[in-house]
Amino acid sequence: MYELVFWKYQEGVYLNHQEVYENLEEQPQPEGLEELPVAVILNRIGSVFSKWEKVDANSWKNTTGVGAFHVKTTPQSIQIDCYGTQGKTMDKLVDIMAEFQCPLYDPQVPERYDEMYE
Repeated sequence: MYELVFWKYQEGVYLNHQEVYENLEEQPQPEGLEELPVAVILNRIGSVFSKWEKVDANSWKNTTGVGAFHVKTTPQSIQIDCYGTQGKTMDKLVDIMAEFQCPLYDPQVPERYDEMYE
């Protein structure tokens, strides 16, 4: 599994990314993060991956190739757990979140890629 995690800071707020990541599930509403249009984001993911099988409300499976992913949400964050997913598929997910000004935090590295929003 490979995790992709996204959130957006409120104007003028810049926190320790690893601490934010660690607190997303424990504190569904960490201070300093913007509320996200979760339903709109899920709809956008669904439209981009419309050829994939929708396993449940937040999970998609590639029926013509490899990979699957599951989306976990809080009001301020999106976490996408990728299973056997190719890099180009993960890039599509990152691009979708960029449309909502939510840069990627990669907890495996750990690094946040928000330089394009600075």
